[in-house]
Amino acid sequence: SIRQSNSCAVIFCLRSGKLGEQCEAVVLFPKLFQKYPFPILINSAFLKLADIFRLGNNFLRLCVLKVTQQSEKHLEKILNVDEFVKRVFSVIHSNDPVARAITLRMLGSLATIIPERKNAHHSVHQSLDSHDNVEVEAAIFASACFSAQSKDFAAGICNKISEMIQGLDTPVDLKLKLIPMLQHMHHNASLASSSRELLQQLVTSYPSTPMVIVTLHTFTQLAASSLIDIPKQLQLLLQYLKEDPRKAVKRLAIQDLKLLAKKAPHLWNRENTQTLCECALSSPYNSLKLGMLSVLSTLSGTIAIKQYFNPGTGGASAPPRLTDLVKLVQECCYHSNLAVAAHGVTVLANIAISCPEKDMMQLEQDTVMGLESLLVLCSQDDSPRAQATLKTALTSLVQLLKSRPHLSQSAVEFLLCQLHLARDPSRVLMCHALAAIATQLPVLGEGMLGDLVDLYRVASHSSTDKQQELLVSLATVVFVASQSSLSAEVKTVIKQQLENVANGWTVYCIARQASRMGCHEFSSELYQSLRTRVASEHFYFWLNSLKEFSQAEQCLNGLEDGDYSAAMTAIAEALRSYQKGIASLTAASTPLSPLSYQCDFVKLRIDTLQGLSQLICTCNSLKTSPPPAIATTIALTSGNELQRCGRIAMQMRVSMDEFRSLAARYADLYQSSFDADSATLRNVELQQQSCLLVSHVIEALILDPHSASFQDYGTLGSVQTESEYERRMMSVFNHVLEEVEGLSRKHPPVSYLHTGCLCDAVIALLKVPLSFQRYFFQKLQSTSIKLALSPSPRTPTEPIPVQNNQQLTLKVEGVVQHGSTPGLFRKIQSVCLNVSSTLQSKTGGPEYKIPLDSNTNEIEQRVEPHNDYFSTQFLLNFSILGSHMVNVEASVVDESGIEWKTGPKTTVSVKSLEDPYAQQLRHNQQQQQQAQQARPETAPAPQRSSVYARFQ
Repeated sequence: SIRQSNSCAVIFCLRSGKLGEQCEAVVLFPKLFQKYPFPILINSAFLKLADIFRLGNNFLRLCVLKVTQQSEKHLEKILNVDEFVKRVFSVIHSNDPVARAITLRMLGSLATIIPERKNAHHSVHQSLDSHDNVEVEAAIFASACFSAQSKDFAAGICNKISEMIQGLDTPVDLKLKLIPMLQHMHHNASLASSSRELLQQLVTSYPSTPMVIVTLHTFTQLAASSLIDIPKQLQLLLQYLKEDPRKAVKRLAIQDLKLLAKKAPHLWNRENTQTLCECALSSPYNSLKLGMLSVLSTLSGTIAIKQYFNPGTGGASAPPRLTDLVKLVQECCYHSNLAVAAHGVTVLANIAISCPEKDMMQLEQDTVMGLESLLVLCSQDDSPRAQATLKTALTSLVQLLKSRPHLSQSAVEFLLCQLHLARDPSRVLMCHALAAIATQLPVLGEGMLGDLVDLYRVASHSSTDKQQELLVSLATVVFVASQSSLSAEVKTVIKQQLENVANGWTVYCIARQASRMGCHEFSSELYQSLRTRVASEHFYFWLNSLKEFSQAEQCLNGLEDGDYSAAMTAIAEALRSYQKGIASLTAASTPLSPLSYQCDFVKLRIDTLQGLSQLICTCNSLKTSPPPAIATTIALTSGNELQRCGRIAMQMRVSMDEFRSLAARYADLYQSSFDADSATLRNVELQQQSCLLVSHVIEALILDPHSASFQDYGTLGSVQTESEYERRMMSVFNHVLEEVEGLSRKHPPVSYLHTGCLCDAVIALLKVPLSFQRYFFQKLQSTSIKLALSPSPRTPTEPIPVQNNQQLTLKVEGVVQHGSTPGLFRKIQSVCLNVSSTLQSKTGGPEYKIPLDSNTNEIEQRVEPHNDYFSTQFLLNFSILGSHMVNVEASVVDESGIEWKTGPKTTVSVKSLEDPYAQQLRHNQQQQQQAQQARPETAPAPQRSSVYARFQ
């Protein structure tokens, strides 16, 4: 196999007599581990590396050390840990101090898998007393590694470290390296307390700048790990920030305060925040003021800001505008340093969001004025710092408008005015902000459309990257503002600009956004123009499928209420285009990009449209085939009220079951889309809810109007919507439910009113343009699981033999593989493994009465991956002789406890054989039975007659 050939090539280079080839082979191991991250290879590879470490020179040892440190997450997969450590540890007895130093660093790097190895602990202890500086530094590194992993080692080394730090014969530079070790002394309260006392002595006994900096930072790390000393550490850091005149110490205090603000913002009381504000107000240095504002910016988005304005006990709190915090940020909003101003408006916006309504009026005005002044300043500057500040200010503005919608109109007018004056990079960011505001408040979209179209006419005069990005951003805002109904003028303006300066990728991005916003007619035209501009046939088929899908959705765009025949025709046209599109989509898929989500989503859409079309046909059948005149008599005789409706009742039941099945399939698609963004998942959920709604309406109107309940659907109107598509779908849901509830109470089933209500509900759902969300086009997060089973057959078709009186131990190992942005939307908490077996064919053998539980195997286990690796074992019983198929399926559980059916599914064949000893016994018994049956037949006849003669 490829794995064997690659590993053989590396091992061949390791055996070379040339040092260069050996070093090259050693440094290739991390890539080999990344491609084949299973223990069977990693164990043998690390044993080879241990031999190189034991027998090679110091340079080779250094290479092995670097490989070990780079492959830290694979160390737990070493199976023969004792043998591996034995080979490495033998070098610790070398006369070369450099070799011993490299060995110590190697042992420290292995601390995660040998935390309690006593001989390693002893060697580290001894090496701390060495007279060679290189060996001592290596021993300090190993001590820090072992202290972080082992409670016993930390307790044993703490006194030794304290003596060395306090010893007069220890050089200062060595003390600076020893002090950070104390941050790992957090395994119990007494150890942390003694370490804190030592650090307190050091910070007062050694007032030099390097010593204070190292000691304070170690102090902070220890407090952050032990948690109980964070309030004391906050007071200490604020004391140094306020009283120590050295800028380096102040910078370190600010850095550590920010760390604690992220770690435990709930432990910041009003006095801590007030002291920080006073220090910032009195500081003459912009760099220090920037750091303190950065800490306040971190705190302003947490509960600490509420604790500052609403102290739990004590006197009444002062009005927000009179506090030092508000004075500070108001002053900083207009600061000449852009970074200071950015933090100022961020804090001020968070205060405006968090403060009670009665104190809001003036604070809102101050916040808006500060944001507008900063936006004007940054929009004229192309520098990266100005763009970062602009992005921060726009983010704060969008958050403020989300909580204070009454400020949106003036803010939108200001942004539109600035769009005409700003530089291109600034325009892109401002377009993103406008799109976010228009999504939150769609009522503002129509007002901004005119300015946006005017700007689009003059937006681009060149083909630079920023100009292309600006075209996409402006088009996105136009689509959001148009609410999926583009006028001819808008289309003409966009097309003209695209023909003049846009490249193919820009046109594709705009078409993609049009599909996302429901502008299908326009996106279809863009996809049509792009099909012949790609170099790969897979891309051609992909664009052709997108064009067909857009055309299909465009067929549904002109539906009218009450025109059911036109709806049937439109659905038929849409299905025709969808069938062409799914054929192109299948042709566009490749082994590396199977497009499974896209195919499943489109197939479900096709089946949904077919179901809706069939439902309209069923409703029309009430006219073509009404209930017979004796339907009421049949219903009374049979006791089934549905007989009163005639054959339409059975058709409706079939339709209801079909839509429930579609909803279940949408739920399966949702569960299989672990890597999808939240908007895509919400879109799938809306499709599922629409199918459930149709099935519920059928039941409530026709099948079971008396027991149908509307309470479960009463909260749909109060759900917070995040997009225009979701908003329109929720509006349709509420309208349909209101109509159905009113009709079901007034009229008994079934009449033309009921079928008309059903058809109107179908048309209302179809009139909302379908939104193709991001995951349909782009996969930002990629997560996959690779499984390995043992024992495994030598060939894929060969079964694994097992005796029927024994249990098979099936070991399942797995590796979680990530893309470039792991955990972007959700992270894996645990992996759920389900193992089941089915009997394929039964072979001859004795018939035993076997308990039902032992006939089948159905086992599920959850295992938490560590460093993206997991392993577990299953005991399987195959008491029935024959061929069995074992299925292993993996699914993942995220941090919220939701299970996702990600796969993969693996199968292995097992053949259950009879125990040889039992088989031999059975053969012997059969032979004895045959012998007993044959013996009376061969006995002599005269004897038999003489025996019976006495009884005659």
